[in-house]
Order: sequence, then C-alpha cells, then structure tokens
Amino acid sequence: MKILIHPAVEADRLNALLEIANGRAELVNCETTADVLKAVPDADGFLGKITPEMLARAEKLQWIQTFTVSLEHYIFPELIEHPCTLTNMRGLFGDVIADQVMGYVICFARNLHLYIRQQLEHRYEPAGGESSRVDNAFGPGVVNNMDRATIFLPDTTMLVVGMGAIGSEIARRALAFGIRVRGVDQHPDLVSPTAGVESVVGTDHLKSELAQADWVVIAAPHTPFTQGWFNSDVIQSMKPTGYLMNIGRGAIVVLADLVQALQSGQIAGAALDVFDQEPLPADHPMWEMPNCIITPHTAGYSTAIAGRHLQTMCENLGRFLSGQPLTNIVDKQVWY
Repeated sequence: MKILIHPAVEADRLNALLEIANGRAELVNCETTADVLKAVPDADGFLGKITPEMLARAEKLQWIQTFTVSLEHYIFPELIEHPCTLTNMRGLFGDVIADQVMGYVICFARNLHLYIRQQLEHRYEPAGGESSRVDNAFGPGVVNNMDRATIFLPDTTMLVVGMGAIGSEIARRALAFGIRVRGVDQHPDLVSPTAGVESVVGTDHLKSELAQADWVVIAAPHTPFTQGWFNSDVIQSMKPTGYLMNIGRGAIVVLADLVQALQSGQIAGAALDVFDQEPLPADHPMWEMPNCIITPHTAGYSTAIAGRHLQTMCENLGRFLSGQPLTNIVDKQVWY
C-alpha cells in the first residue's frame, strides 16, 4: 500500500508512523503540492489536507485522515461524492475545553471577571456593595446583597448544545460542581449516555430547553445546519439571567444579535472563545462589555493534545493497514 502525508510531518512523527506501518506500506511525506500531485495517482491512503486538484488525480484512494477535528474549511463537493472514507481528529480536546468552560462558569458565579478588571484599577469593591459585608459580631446569619451577587452552582441548570465528545466532557465537569445538566443534539438517539445528565433531546426542543437553562454552552460543530443557528430568534428564548458560552465555532452565533441581546439586558452575559471573524476587531463593542468574557480561540490548547493527535493517526493507520474498522468516521454530507 501507499500512504501520502501532506503537509509533511517532522521526523519524530514520521518515525512513529513508519513504526506502525512496519513495512506494510510506503509512506510518502510530501513537502509540496507538486510532490502530492506526482505521488497521489496510486495512493491508497492520505493523511492531512487534500484539495480538489489532488483528489481529482487519485485513482485508488480509499481513506483520508484529516489533521483537524473541524471540517468546515476542509469539505468540498468532490470529496463528499467520492467513495473514500473520511476520518477526523475528534476526541482530542474534550477535557481541556471542558476545563475552560468551567472557568467561565466560575468567573460568572463568583464575579472573578469583574474583580480582575477592578484589580487593574486598584479598586477594592465587592459585588453587592461594601455595606453588605458581614459584621464579625453577627456572622453570616442573613442572606445579603453580597450573597445575592454570587450564583450558587447547585441551584443552576446547564444546557449543553451538542453532546459529542466535547459536550459530554463539559457535562461531566458541570455535574461534579452540582449543576443540573441537560443536553440538546441533532441526533439524540446516537448520543452515548453520560451518567447524571437528565436528558438529551433533539434540536426541535432547543427553545424550550433554553428557557430552563442558566448556562447555555454551544459545543456543536460548524455545519450547514448550525451556520447562524443562534440568531436573535433563538437567543431571545434564553432566561434573562442566563449566560451564553460558545466554544464550538464562531459561525454558529450571529454576533450582532448577541451584542443586541447583551446591550438590552435580554441575557445576563456571554463568554466566547470563537467568533465569526477572528481576530475579533479591536473596535468591537464586546470588548467594552463587563458582562462578557472574551478568550482568543485558546480553549483547545494544552500540552496533552499533540500526543493524542499522533496516537489517533497511528491508531487509524494501523487499523487501515490491518483491514480493521476505522475510528472517527465522518458523515461527509453533514461535516462531522
């Protein structure tokens, strides 16, 4: 067999793949597009980024392994129609991204996003007002405004939109904090149960689920279905005390509609790691909103990821060369 790799990988990863191949296949580490076009006609497999021009020359291609989880930048019509099997890198980021989501939740619940801003101003001022601070003579026997300025997590509900590998890890983290968790998914019957999650329903129930949720976390991929999904019509179904978080893809949220909802007090706040335009323009109004947390598309970064990435490639290469079922098979029609 012949397996192409493009873009070319460095020596350490190539050696790991060669060890898996163990003489059962020729691995061609292609530096340039010209290298690919020359080698692809008799290739059986492809690791990396294939283009329409490359695919058009492939006469034997049976399998393509992407280097990424997301596929909105990868899929093209000819690939959808091609009989080859496409696999991606899902499963790498769940715990890492879930940690970031819980960071957002804790910031909002404990006002940390506000106190960090105040620290830069050298301002010592508790949410709820200094006058509410407990007197040591009386103790915390009465609920006061400082108490009310916090959110007690076990009294809240999280809705995870997209209950795949990432969404399921977010649910597990939230449950550990005592949060009630529910899910929405385009294919709820295919979702692997996560212990403690109350229910996972179809997207046709999204609005009724939004009305119950204090935390709404978008963990869905960018697909033709989810493009512009969270527009003003959907966002207005949220509770006025609800917080929207997006660690999925920026194209899922209509940012102008979200800004309007935040400015009008329609929802309490938002935390976004992804945007329909990246980087977020310096003059965008969200930068100035105290009820927003903005992170620069960092949720998936960790020292743990590269090793998992290589492990996934090696696993599927070994399966392909042995004729075993591949993992992470993509439905090309829906991009995941």
